[in-house]
Amino acid sequence: MSKALLDRFLARAVRHGRLGVVYADGSATTHGVETPGFPDIIIRFTDDRVPRDILTDPRLGAAEAFIDGRLVIEEGDVMGLVSLLRANNPWDKGGEIGPPRRLKRLVNRAAFAAEQINSRLGARRNVAHHYDIGNELYALMLDAEHWQYSCAYWAEGVTTLGEAQAAKLAHIARKLHLSPGQEVLDIGCGWGGMAIHLARHHDVRVTGITLSEEQAALARERVRAAGLADKVTILIEDYRDTAAASRRFDRIVSVGMFEHVGRAQFDTFFAACAQMLADDGVMLLHTIGRFGVPGTTDAFTRKYIFPGGYIPALSEIVTASEKVRLIAADIETLRLHYAKTIRCWYANCMANREKIIALYDARFFRMWTFYLAGAATVFEHGGMGNYQIQYVRSRHALPITRDYLYP
Repeated sequence: MSKALLDRFLARAVRHGRLGVVYADGSATTHGVETPGFPDIIIRFTDDRVPRDILTDPRLGAAEAFIDGRLVIEEGDVMGLVSLLRANNPWDKGGEIGPPRRLKRLVNRAAFAAEQINSRLGARRNVAHHYDIGNELYALMLDAEHWQYSCAYWAEGVTTLGEAQAAKLAHIARKLHLSPGQEVLDIGCGWGGMAIHLARHHDVRVTGITLSEEQAALARERVRAAGLADKVTILIEDYRDTAAASRRFDRIVSVGMFEHVGRAQFDTFFAACAQMLADDGVMLLHTIGRFGVPGTTDAFTRKYIFPGGYIPALSEIVTASEKVRLIAADIETLRLHYAKTIRCWYANCMANREKIIALYDARFFRMWTFYLAGAATVFEHGGMGNYQIQYVRSRHALPITRDYLYP
């Protein structure tokens, strides 16, 4: 029964490109037709439970079957498999992967709501789940110079991941409209790449805060190696505690951190930022965002990747920030930049497959590459992009045209 239902689902889901499915009993079906630009993929199920698991929750069921080695990709790879499914059902044209199931959605919403409290203790635990798994993994995946684990900026003429991350740092620095000697707060500073860039190229003092022990340790090493210990301070600190200390900053930057705040804490986050930002200050928020209406975080991401995380809709960001009279001076939408970035990370992981398996195991490698494949394709075909929102408290804080960004 599950096999027949899955075949009907896949017949609707795959029209372009071909997906071959070999069931545990040896029977096989093929869906779709050969189409330029769409991959051909063959998968095999090692037991009879896989079709039922996929039908129950397509993303989580397929992910766990792949992670456990019960869904084997015989031809192609996981990036190709996820690309095939998403390319056939693009968000732009109203597509949605998976049969709508009211009970599954209700359960997901209930679990998601319970995880969105994100207290100080919960926030630190959630960050550790993803970022304290070892800097060795990120050294194999990210760009070697800047250690940027966020969307790069693929400006015209940029061809490598390192160049794109350097372009991102420079692009954000321009939006901060910096002057020498200013005090800058970097919320969610990661491994220190942004702080180092700003201090080195703009002669400012940067306080970087993170909740990750692993990130903080390496960030401090990188700051010392760059000869910037007198200009950059890295703290293990919650942004709420920074605000409680009544410190104020000329500039605030936050890149790739807002996704971890949790929807229940949006108002708290912006109230803290408004409190810490100088009267003539400028803030730049760089975050993943939804193109459509507010939603929930899927079960796979909550369980394996970012517990407590939530990707906001633009309306949710603006609704929270407007309550504290932060003026959105500029909003830029990066539509395909993150897809290109994540595909580079995926390629680096595939090139370092044996090293990553030696650090962890084959099951972890399958989980991690499934995550990257899903992430890349949701920015290519799904409802996700990146927003860079520039905030000011005073309408006079910046020039009144964008000419200062690229004179």
